[in-house]
Amino acid sequence: MNWSNVRLIFRREVRDQLRDRRTLFMIVVLPILLYPLLGMSLFQVAQFIREQPTRVLLLGAEYLPRTPALIVDEQFAPALINDPQRQRLIELHFAEVPAADAPERARRAVEQGDFAAVVSVPADFARRLELFRRDLSQRTDREPRTVPAAEVRVPGPAIYYNTAKEKSQLAYLRVTKVLDRWTDEIGRENLKSSDLPESTARPFTLAEHDVADEGQRKAVVWSKILPFLLLIWALTGAFYPAVDLCAGEKERGTLETLLSSPAERSEIVWGKLLTVMLFSVVTAALNIFSMGLTGALVMSQFPGIGPPPLWAPIFLLAALLPVSALFSALCLALAAFARSSKEGQYYLMPVLLVTMPLVLLPMSPGVELNLGNALIPITGVVLLLRTMLEGEYWQALPMVLPVAGVTILCCLFSIRWAIDQFNCESVLFRESERWDLGLWLKHLLRDREETPSATEAVFCGVLILLVRFFMSFALPQPESFRDLAVLTMVTQLVVIGTPALLMTIMLTRSPAKTLSLRLPPLASVPAAVLLAVALHPLGNGLNHLVQRLYPVSERMQQSLTSLLADPPGAWQMVLVLGLVPAVIEELAFRGFMLSGFRRMGHKWRAIALSSFFFGITHAIFQQSIIACLLGMLIGYLVVQTGSLLPGIAFHFVHNSLALLATQATPAFVREHEWLRAMGLSADEGLSYGWAVMFMGTALAVLLLAWFRGLPYARTSEERLQEAIDQNVSQPALGS
Repeated sequence: MNWSNVRLIFRREVRDQLRDRRTLFMIVVLPILLYPLLGMSLFQVAQFIREQPTRVLLLGAEYLPRTPALIVDEQFAPALINDPQRQRLIELHFAEVPAADAPERARRAVEQGDFAAVVSVPADFARRLELFRRDLSQRTDREPRTVPAAEVRVPGPAIYYNTAKEKSQLAYLRVTKVLDRWTDEIGRENLKSSDLPESTARPFTLAEHDVADEGQRKAVVWSKILPFLLLIWALTGAFYPAVDLCAGEKERGTLETLLSSPAERSEIVWGKLLTVMLFSVVTAALNIFSMGLTGALVMSQFPGIGPPPLWAPIFLLAALLPVSALFSALCLALAAFARSSKEGQYYLMPVLLVTMPLVLLPMSPGVELNLGNALIPITGVVLLLRTMLEGEYWQALPMVLPVAGVTILCCLFSIRWAIDQFNCESVLFRESERWDLGLWLKHLLRDREETPSATEAVFCGVLILLVRFFMSFALPQPESFRDLAVLTMVTQLVVIGTPALLMTIMLTRSPAKTLSLRLPPLASVPAAVLLAVALHPLGNGLNHLVQRLYPVSERMQQSLTSLLADPPGAWQMVLVLGLVPAVIEELAFRGFMLSGFRRMGHKWRAIALSSFFFGITHAIFQQSIIACLLGMLIGYLVVQTGSLLPGIAFHFVHNSLALLATQATPAFVREHEWLRAMGLSADEGLSYGWAVMFMGTALAVLLLAWFRGLPYARTSEERLQEAIDQNVSQPALGS
C-alpha cells in the first residue's frame, strides 16, 4: 500500500468537507452552542415547572380518633408532613355519606376525575381502635380478656386512585406518606397506653455508612452520561461524512474520477476512512467538551453532583479512537452500498437500532464489568469507561486487553468489509430502479438460476427467525421429554425445513446442487465422524467456559435437566434430538443458505454468514455461541467435500455425544474404570482430563489438515474473485 496516495486522498476529502459550511456548522459551531442553549432553556423552563396541588376527598372523617390527630384545621396534621410548605400540595375535601355507599362513591369520584384520590375511613374506626387498645392493655396487665380476639380487629382506611392517570398516582404517593406516618403515631399511642416504651416496636435502627468519598459519588452520574454521549456522537459524527464521501460522490459524478486514478481501492478506502474518522473524533470530542463544561456549571446547582472528574478526558479520548475507527468503517461500507445520499441516510436508523441495545445494556442494574461482558462489542467499552470514571482502576485494568482486542478485531473486520465494497463494481455503480412486486415475482420464478442468490439466502434466514419468533408464542413450553420431542419436530420441520425446501424448489433450477446433495470423497464421511468424536472433549470444555462467562439461570438449568432426566430410551433421544436436527438444519443452513452466500465470491464469508444465522436460530444464548462456532466447522467440511453428507454425519455424532453426556452420572462414571482412566469426571457436569482433550485436539488438527488437502469445487463467483485479488496484488508486489 502506498501511503502517499492515502495521504493525498485524505487531504482531498478533508478539503472538500471543510468547504461545506453546513458541515463546519454541524461539527464545530453546533456543539459549542447547543449545550449552553440547552442549559439556559433548562433554567427558563424550570421557572414554569412547579408542583400543582392535588384534590383529595376524605370520606368518614367523623370516624377518626382524636389522638393522634389526622386532620387539623381541615388539613392533614402538620406533624405528619416533613416540609410544612408541601402541605398546600394536598387540597383536602370532606363529604359525609352512609358507610354502605362509601366504596361506590369513592370509586365513582376517582373514575370521573372529580378527585385525584379518595380516602375512606371505615365506620366506627375510632371505637374499634379504642377496643384494641383496651385489649392490648389487659393482656399486658395479665388480666382476663374482656373482648374476644375476633372483635378487636381494626379495619384500616382505604385509598382509591387511578394508575392510568399520572396526577392520581402522584396524589396516592403524597397521601400514603401522610397515612404511613399517622399509622406510626397510632402505634406509638398504643405502646404508651400499654405502658411500653416506643423502642418495643423498633428496638434498633439501621446504621448506614457510605464508604464512597465525595469524588466517587459525583462521578457516578457522569460515568453513565459521558460514555453514552461519546458513542452516540462518534456514530453520528461518522455517518453523515461517510454518506457524503460515498453516496454523495456518486450523485456528483466524481467517484469515477477517483476510481480511475493510480490509487488502489484499498488506498482510497483508507483515505476516506481517515477522513470520516477525523470528523467522528472531532464531533464527539467537541460535544463531550461542550456538554461537560455546561454540565459542570448546571450540575453544580444540585447538591451531591459536581463537575466531571479531571481524568475523564484522558479515558474518553483513549476509547474514542478505536470506537471512531469502528463506526467510521461501518458507516463507510454502508454508504458505499447506498445509491444516493437519501438512501444512505435511511441506513442510520438500522445502525442505531443495532448499536443502542449494546450501549444501553451496561446501564441495566446488575450488569458489571467482567470477562463475559468485556467480550461484547461496544458494551465492553461502555462498561470499561464507566468503571474507570468511577475510580475502580484495579477492577478495570484486567479487562483493558479483552475490550481493546474485541474492539480492534471488529475494526479490522469492518475495514475489510469497506474495502470489499469498494472492490465490487456492482455495489459502487448500482442504479436506481423502480420496484414492482409483480415484475419482481415473475423475475424470481422465470429467471431462476441453479443456486440461490445471496439476497435469497438472507431472506431465508430472516424468514426462519421470524417464523420461529411467532411460533415460540403459539407453542406451549415443554414439561416432559414427550413435549420436548413434539416441540423439536415441529420446529425442525415447520420452522426451519419448510422455508428452506420451498425456496429451493421455487427459486432454483437445481435443488441437488443448491443443497449439495452429491456423493463426497469416499473417506470424508468416516473422517467427519472421527472428527466429531475427537473434538467432543474440546467442545465440552468450551461449553463449560461459555457457561462460566455467561451463566445459565438456575431456573433454566433445572428445566433443561428435568426434560432430559428420564427419557424413554437413549435411541429415541438420539433420533429426535440428534438425527432430525442434523438433517433438517444442514439442509437449510449448509444447503440453501451456504450455496446462496457463496455467490458473493468469498468462501469464508459465506461460511461465517450461514453460521451466524445457524447460531442465532437457537433460542438459548449460550447455545447460540457454541452453534455459531460449530457451524463454521461444518460449513468448512461441506465446502471442502462439496457434499452435505459429511456435515450431516458430523452434526449427528456431535449432537448424540452431547446428549449421551447429559446421562453420565457420577455413579455411572465410578462404575466404569476405563472412563475414570480417561480422566472423566461427572461431579459438576461431564468433564474430561487435559490429556484426553489434548490428544483429541491433536487428532482433530490432523483430520482438518486432511480435509484442507481435498480439492474443493469453486463457484464461478469465487474463481472470479480470486482472479481479481491476484490482479490487485500483483502491482503491489511489483512496486
